[in-house]
Amino acid sequence: MTDLSRFPVTRRWPPANPDVIQLYAFPTPNGVKISIMLEETGLPYEAHRVTLAEEDVKSPEFTSLSPNGKIPAIIDPHGPEGTPVGMFESGAILIHLAEKAGMLLGSSPNQRLEILQWLMWQMGGVGPMFGQLGYFHAFAGKEIEDKRPRDRYLAETRRLLGVLDRRLDGREWVCDDYSIADIAIGPWLNALDRYDAMDLVGWDDYANLDDYLDRFLDRPAVKRGLNTPPRT
Repeated sequence: MTDLSRFPVTRRWPPANPDVIQLYAFPTPNGVKISIMLEETGLPYEAHRVTLAEEDVKSPEFTSLSPNGKIPAIIDPHGPEGTPVGMFESGAILIHLAEKAGMLLGSSPNQRLEILQWLMWQMGGVGPMFGQLGYFHAFAGKEIEDKRPRDRYLAETRRLLGVLDRRLDGREWVCDDYSIADIAIGPWLNALDRYDAMDLVGWDDYANLDDYLDRFLDRPAVKRGLNTPPRT
């Protein structure tokens, strides 16, 4: 049995089976990227619920694995060199798991590059912008009377939705086949509904997004991953 005792996070969230991937997450758009990916690949794992409360994400145990104090993070007991490796940042984790499973990262070098571009587009644009819109529209920021911060992120969210809508014209998925780019993007589109922001962003103005999101949400692995680990 693999010894994961050198990872302090395992003292607070002990593994039941240290020979499988340990996922530390909460069902946010970033968190479910990894549970969806694990479900899609069939890689064995166990999920540990790490809430967004500071006593969890800012704890010494968790920040020893994720220095940025953000979910998700993983321990892969069988890393690339055959030894356990800890990882944080959802994009990096997606790439590692795709390489480990040999799937969802394209079948040629050119396809891989295309997928990575759209993954980085999500990481650098969709996640931060949609997240800030959620904060200013649905969460604590909605109490701010000055709506200029919200409107700034709203305008950028609409622009990004337009980019994606044009990309999806005549396509089922963002790249040639379903990939980690879709696994990164889909949960953030789904979050707009949770933020009660569909009307605000003019969702119906984008001809290709509704069907794309439906295709994503209809995947059995996505349905399982969206609820892993459970919110409560």
